[in-house]
Amino acid sequence: MVPRGRWGRLAMGAAPWASAQGLPLAPCLTLRSRQWQLAAVRLSRLFRHIRPWPPEQVTTIAPGEVDPREAGLRREDVEAIWRAVVHLYQGGLHPAVALCLRRRGLVVLDRAIGHARGNAPDDPPDAERVLATPNTLFNLFSASKAVTAMMIHLLDERGLVHLDDPVAEFIPEFGRHGKGWITLRHLLTHRAGIPAMPPHEDPLRLLAEPDRLFALLCECTPIKPFGRHLGYHAVTGGAILGEVVRRVTGKDLRALLHESVLAPLGMQHFNYGVRPEEVHLVARNAATGPTAPPPYSWMLRRALGVDLARAVEISNHPAFLTAVVPSGNIIGTANEASRFFQLLLNDGCLDGVRIFERRTVRRAIAEQTYLEVDSIMALPVRYGMGFMLGRRHLSPFGPDTPHAFGHLGFTATVVYADRERDISVALLTSGKPFITPGQLRWLAVLETIARRCKQAR
Repeated sequence: MVPRGRWGRLAMGAAPWASAQGLPLAPCLTLRSRQWQLAAVRLSRLFRHIRPWPPEQVTTIAPGEVDPREAGLRREDVEAIWRAVVHLYQGGLHPAVALCLRRRGLVVLDRAIGHARGNAPDDPPDAERVLATPNTLFNLFSASKAVTAMMIHLLDERGLVHLDDPVAEFIPEFGRHGKGWITLRHLLTHRAGIPAMPPHEDPLRLLAEPDRLFALLCECTPIKPFGRHLGYHAVTGGAILGEVVRRVTGKDLRALLHESVLAPLGMQHFNYGVRPEEVHLVARNAATGPTAPPPYSWMLRRALGVDLARAVEISNHPAFLTAVVPSGNIIGTANEASRFFQLLLNDGCLDGVRIFERRTVRRAIAEQTYLEVDSIMALPVRYGMGFMLGRRHLSPFGPDTPHAFGHLGFTATVVYADRERDISVALLTSGKPFITPGQLRWLAVLETIARRCKQAR
């Protein structure tokens, strides 16, 4: 068997080699093919790529896109943005990519490219391929933190909590081991000093037993003085905030989000996890690109508690897809994610329905960290209370986006809004590369959006 794709073509180089040696072609082709096949297997473990299909065969456009001129854009602007997405897909790191872009509240792009299932690097050649569409569900991963944060801000708006209340006021057992004065604000701004998951624990078991996870967090000791050090809380902060919601309201986050946001706005999905019968509707994630080398692999394990391959495996497991994971499993379409951020861009009101007070939204996205170096990510980051904030240079939302707010998600997912450009964006992907030159194509999409959607305010 000759490997498919580029390695298959390399294997066919056995023919001229055999001729030069004066040897029969068939045995040598078999020998060389096997050598190439073994080489391909070894290299594929280091450079995991999908097979990109012709874009016209795997692109789906939602019927609701408006004429770009209605949103102050030109047709060539929209096409340039989509070409950047196609270029991203053709890089071979993402089985599926979905983009929804609103400008002035109007949907100018709502498209998907690739396969939701069946075209991952480890999928067999005869695997059933399911086309990704604008209705395909994607996991927002850490971008879910922005949604969880807004649920806490909503409780503050209703007078049920205050952001500077100690967590132990609602959950007395959390105050053990020096954590008695950790506040909700500390958790929302990644200053609680407990960024790491409990060691030596099976993440899937903790998903199935959330009470055990919270009990472990209650017994942990801060690794840094809370309030004084910035360190990204990948999973822990959300778990604690979710328990605060449950203690205060008697409901889990899934119920609170549905009754407070989704039902009033008529949104079908965009909640924590999905029902068991909907698991097959979620785009399957794939580990792609080169294996993360140290020290990046250490950073990833420190933040998530597992390596990248295991994190991807967990992300596809039904236990994860049906659980409530406050820090990482809001699941919905790109259109729904863009619509949520349009709600925030509109200061809490959408389609005539007010969900949040204006001051609630403005406070949530107010800067809290001023480019301090995050000790977990080893980068300077601007944080609001639950949000990452843009900047003029090296922004997570493209160049010259100091007024943008949103959140990144594992590893090439981003949702955000930009007040200057009057846009709300959801760029969702199912490939999970870590650090690779191919990620430059992802950055190029954000750069193209920023450049083509000129500042409107």
